[in-house]
Amino acid sequence: MFRQLVFLCLIAFPPTCVSAFELKINSNALEEDLRGASLITALEGSVPHAISQDVIAAAQADYARLVGLLFDRGFFAPTVSIRINNREASDLSAVQPPSQVTKVEINVKTGPAFTLGTARIGPLAPNAKPKTDFAKDQLATTGMLRDSVDMAITDWRSQGHAKATLTAQTITANHALARLDVDIKLAPGPKLRFDNLRVAGNDRMRIKRIEDIAGLPTGQVFSPKVLDRVARRLRRTGVFSVVALNESDTIGLDDVINIEAQFVETKPRRFGFGADISTQEGLGLSAYWLHRNLFGGAERLRLAGEVSGLGGDSGGEDYSLSLDFGRPATFNEDTDFYATADLASVTELNYSSDRFSLEAGIRRYATERREYRLGFGFEAAETSDIFGEQSYNILTLPVSVIFDYRDDKLNATKGYFVEVSLTPFLNLSGTSNGLRTAIDTRAFYSLGPNKRTTLAVRGQLGSVIGSALADAPADFLFYSGGGGTVRGQDFQSLGVDFGNGNIIGGRSFLGLSTELRVKTGDKLSVVGFYDLGYVGSEAFPDGSSGEWHSGAGVGVRYDTGIGPVRLDLAVPIQDADDNNGVELYIGIGQSF
Repeated sequence: MFRQLVFLCLIAFPPTCVSAFELKINSNALEEDLRGASLITALEGSVPHAISQDVIAAAQADYARLVGLLFDRGFFAPTVSIRINNREASDLSAVQPPSQVTKVEINVKTGPAFTLGTARIGPLAPNAKPKTDFAKDQLATTGMLRDSVDMAITDWRSQGHAKATLTAQTITANHALARLDVDIKLAPGPKLRFDNLRVAGNDRMRIKRIEDIAGLPTGQVFSPKVLDRVARRLRRTGVFSVVALNESDTIGLDDVINIEAQFVETKPRRFGFGADISTQEGLGLSAYWLHRNLFGGAERLRLAGEVSGLGGDSGGEDYSLSLDFGRPATFNEDTDFYATADLASVTELNYSSDRFSLEAGIRRYATERREYRLGFGFEAAETSDIFGEQSYNILTLPVSVIFDYRDDKLNATKGYFVEVSLTPFLNLSGTSNGLRTAIDTRAFYSLGPNKRTTLAVRGQLGSVIGSALADAPADFLFYSGGGGTVRGQDFQSLGVDFGNGNIIGGRSFLGLSTELRVKTGDKLSVVGFYDLGYVGSEAFPDGSSGEWHSGAGVGVRYDTGIGPVRLDLAVPIQDADDNNGVELYIGIGQSF
């Protein structure tokens, strides 16, 4: 019975199908741009389930799309004809379409390119100038006109006129001269000052804490840049999935304006886990639990645990448990308080350590790209290496600076990253005073067609000053080899060699890594890399007193929403006598 009903329906309402049709675009210019703007091209080649109505609807919409494209290229007197089966598409009815579409022809005559004749926009903000291409005899395009208006309004807003707007525009096309006369009038409105932050959409988050974190400078002259900084501070907390700041529609007495803040809070709790594996370091597993808004003031608590070295050749299993607490806007809107506690047991090839540390301090966000940290800490450890067992207690004063100008923290294609950390340590018992320095620099540059090839370079430098090799905290010394330094070499295989297989970390370290990343598809990339490492007993690496080693290899990356999945194969190059195998590294995120 069902088949009979279907058969009767097909007879009563026969579908008007589209097989592959011939498409021609005839134009004296911009043929590729026209093809890209046309909706009909998406139906070319018999798209599954496409019907004649689809082609007619696409064609009738294409008139406006193609004319808009031509206006944006400076052609204000074009003619556009779209013919379906030799009939103009505008004359066809989607209710009674042809039974079959066999031919579509798009004919475009651009006409002459128009230039600006009269070009007036104003009034302009003090010391502001119009866009350089908004001038007589310059090519006239709709995009340029929009940008000119936006730029003029932005100039007024940057000087405190939050309600600057376009009030009138007169645009006249002189077809005989191919000229466009433009007269645009703006209304800057009064110069305004920030008033209050009006909050809506918050659930657990207290309004007073929102105001503290936002740091809206009440009474100061309105500034879009200040408003952007306020939004970044609020987003940085991680409490909100949506942060929207808008100027109030009404202006208050004394030319003040309220800022209306609309929020959507994200779920306060979150947990996650990760894994990485390599042939040398074995399997590493990690997990964390996070609360973003512990007491209703964006207090952040993170508990994390990690176990690594499972099944590897790195000396044994390592365990760690950490607690991190942070409170934004504790001292001012851009200065956070943080406190950490770490408990770790490390068993490596050349030393072992049981360590407990506490640290508290401040984190200052100077700009969106620059961050500073100052802390005060205590560390107690029991270590064992070739010098024997050591138990020490130290006070630390960690200081760090981060400059992050990468375009993407997870998968950078341009920009640079620099982190400098200095950790003076004061001996309480079991060791000596000293200073540990670590510098990490990374640079990224993309080239080639569509910037699909990225050259990535990383340089690392480490130093321990003021403490002899035998007295320095074993956890503060440097090794090279493995996924974080030189791929292809055994994990922490390079240190200061005392003979008979007795190795200890050095007081100095140099590392250099280069990668050439080539995108072969939307998500897939191939990578070639070379890593170089140096460890010496001297405080400052001189490149000659210690030892070098290197490794190289190839890898693939598959982009995901949480960063690229990474697989690298590496072999040792320099100093490869004790290791001639191929090492495998798998993880999430770029190697640097």
